[in-house]
Amino acid sequence: MTKEEFRKLTESGIVILDGATGSNLREAGMPVGICPERWILEHPEVIERLQQAYVEAGSQILYAPTFSTNRIALSMHEMQEHLTEFNRKLVELSKKASGGRAYVAGDMTTTGKLLEPRGDLSYQELYEVYQEQARVLAESGADLIVAETMMNVEETVVLLDAVQSVCELPVMCSLTVEADGTALYGGTAAEAVETLQEVGAAAVGLNCSVGPDQLEAVVASMRSVANVPVIAKPNAGIPVMDEKGAAHYSMTPEQFAASMKRLVEKGAQIVGGCCGTTPEYIKVMARALRN
Repeated sequence: MTKEEFRKLTESGIVILDGATGSNLREAGMPVGICPERWILEHPEVIERLQQAYVEAGSQILYAPTFSTNRIALSMHEMQEHLTEFNRKLVELSKKASGGRAYVAGDMTTTGKLLEPRGDLSYQELYEVYQEQARVLAESGADLIVAETMMNVEETVVLLDAVQSVCELPVMCSLTVEADGTALYGGTAAEAVETLQEVGAAAVGLNCSVGPDQLEAVVASMRSVANVPVIAKPNAGIPVMDEKGAAHYSMTPEQFAASMKRLVEKGAQIVGGCCGTTPEYIKVMARALRN
């Protein structure tokens, strides 16, 4: 997918993303604390079934389950030597599930280690880690790249620079922010838009953290400074933890869809769901937006 094709897609109307991956995999039996990429490849029918359901619900872009398939995150499970194999096979699984009916985004995120001066990871180390994963994703046939659940603008800039050094694919960037629009490690959502569009992001927005009902002012602030499409991929409300430590989300598909419609009215152009959402949420949202 070229940057021009991405621009035409976003100009043709609201673009529908998929919903959650992790919370649905846990629901399907994936244990906590294991290497998720390995588990997915051992149970390929689970992700295929989930992503096929997203396509049928109306998703135009699927996120390949390559979220933390970078060298640093994989090394926490002693799986770093499988980096190329895992990224390639996971993109192939999503391409198969899409059946040519949706684009597949190579999904990238934080490494779990902090960039200097907050942590001990140097710019060059982080740049090379992101470069390595992005190169494999592009070579594996990803149509575009998404950087999601990013904690700050600085690290997202490193990721964006790294991706652009190895391929020409469009890159969507989304940070996780508080209800007031501040990122976990400083800066605001609006500042993120201004910085990231300047260094080449094809779309900028937010995902995870809170529900859509808390993000109307944040999306409006992003839209006011954006010259690229604004992404909104929130959770199905604020999670409530049960006695076993499992998260439960408060919004029904209908409530989520109504809130997402308001986010579109505030300026979101690329929309989907994060934790707690299922294909049913995407289906109801897509229907509400079409109406």
